[in-house]
Amino acid sequence: MAIELRVPRALAALPAPIRWLALPLALTCTVVVLLGSWGSADDQVAAPQPGGKAAGYCRALAAALPRELLGHARKDPSPASPYVAAWDTTPRTVLRCGVDRPEALDGEHAKDWSPTVDDVTWWSQKLTDGGYRFVTTMRAAYVEVTVPAGAAANPFDPAAALTGAVKATIPG
Repeated sequence: MAIELRVPRALAALPAPIRWLALPLALTCTVVVLLGSWGSADDQVAAPQPGGKAAGYCRALAAALPRELLGHARKDPSPASPYVAAWDTTPRTVLRCGVDRPEALDGEHAKDWSPTVDDVTWWSQKLTDGGYRFVTTMRAAYVEVTVPAGAAANPFDPAAALTGAVKATIPG
């Protein structure tokens, strides 16, 4: 029993080598388009969902954030959120406003290094990848700045540089 394959007329008029490449080329193009439209996993950041006054403070902070941080352009993740901002460091520095109060503030890490800049205190937590997470304390909304290892010469520099915007928009 022989199987007969029918070639569409549009392809039948083409030389054999081109016909043979048509399907692999179409599949490759489809994969490239799909991968490009999905965005990278690095581009996805969980956006907090603050409520009440905290949401208003976070929107005010979003409007006050700089377009450049320590020489790096702002490159927000998608989908866009007024509660998330990022700068194009390598790896990327991310600010999230309206996060929940870190549970670690009640535990053994409550007394970890917490620098204060211009009356804004940043609780710090060393991450397993060597980076740091800084979270404001004693403010009407919690602001988190994640600085991955290698993103800044001093891991606290990005949080310190954002202190003015935090102080101006989120009351203590």
